[in-house]
Amino acid sequence: MPSDITLNGRTYHWMDRPLVVVCIDGCQFEYITAVVAAGRAPYLGRLLGGEGTQFVADCVMPSFTNPNNLSIVTGVPPSVHGICGNYFFDPERGEEVMMNDPRHLRVGTILAAFADAGAKVAVVTAKDKLRKLLGHRMKGICFSSEKAEQVTLAENGIENVVARVGMPVPSVYSAELSEFVFVAGVKLMEKERPDVMYLSTTDYIQHKAAPGTAIANDFYAMIDRNLARLDELGATIVLTADHGMNAKFGADGQPNVIYLQDTLDGWLGVDKTRVILPITDPYVVHHGALGSFALVYLPTPDTDGALARRIAAIPGIEAVLTRADAAAKFELPADRIGDLVVVAQLDTVIGTSRGRHDLSGLDVPLRSHGGLSEQKVPLIVNRAVGKQPAGRRWRNFDAFDLGLNLTTRPS
Repeated sequence: MPSDITLNGRTYHWMDRPLVVVCIDGCQFEYITAVVAAGRAPYLGRLLGGEGTQFVADCVMPSFTNPNNLSIVTGVPPSVHGICGNYFFDPERGEEVMMNDPRHLRVGTILAAFADAGAKVAVVTAKDKLRKLLGHRMKGICFSSEKAEQVTLAENGIENVVARVGMPVPSVYSAELSEFVFVAGVKLMEKERPDVMYLSTTDYIQHKAAPGTAIANDFYAMIDRNLARLDELGATIVLTADHGMNAKFGADGQPNVIYLQDTLDGWLGVDKTRVILPITDPYVVHHGALGSFALVYLPTPDTDGALARRIAAIPGIEAVLTRADAAAKFELPADRIGDLVVVAQLDTVIGTSRGRHDLSGLDVPLRSHGGLSEQKVPLIVNRAVGKQPAGRRWRNFDAFDLGLNLTTRPS
């Protein structure tokens, strides 16, 4: 058996059976407990009932997709791996850019390390925005369901994916985009049998539907069926999430939005500040680029804290931190965040200017994420786990440690 892998300050045992780490985008425990209570997820019900081990974990801040997926596959927070949002202001280029280019990643991934050591590794992600980050310098299979028809052996380590999965390429705004990920994962485990596999979904359903609704239960029932099959195939499964999801609207069904750029323009003048929303990505129909976390860049330092206090006094704001305080509290790279970091309360989101947000695609009241309110996520493994220190703070980026180091091994 190959030797253990040490990466980013952690050591991981070589797997004794296939390991599948699943990141369910936008999931919180309520989705799982609701579908189990409805009798729609017997496999998850068995895991919660004692056949597996469950923890409540914290995701990293901001509670967005890119920082958390990269934390899971590197085993460290954004202060180490460098990916602190879906979108940021790049001071080297003086422009706002998507943070989906591997050049922004500052450390290697667990996936690439195991592949380099000879393990068969596979990654399937829903949206292509994550594929190059997750597959950075990784030898193996790596593709997205969004671009499954474009997969080639040279680029993705596999070919004819659509035919092999037996599903048409789904719309990026659909439950089927995530279903494709799971079905592909099962097919890969049946035929290629990777030693390590990472599956990452999209949160389209969670943006649309609350826990326990028919739409949400249908979605999680699909997940349950595929997890059960992966278990049948002998895999150790660790299930976690990149963030939770909450309602962000008032009694009238309209979003509770603080248009922070408009507010600052009114206080200080136009073009004096820059508000960046790290939730921003190419797929904004279901959330309108509205989340509960924002960065503010200032022309001069807020040395006396007057502006921070003024922002903090806005109804719906939970916290305003300086760059240094936010980097320390949220484990963020100080050189990639604003002069101020602003976090909204559970039911509130932050926008830039009203005219920059197209909310025409919101056909249901807004549900979103990004704040501290969406930090609690599930961490579930389908094995027994050895005794752990009382009061340990579990993180979603403990997933590989849990699956490789802490589960009870067969005698």
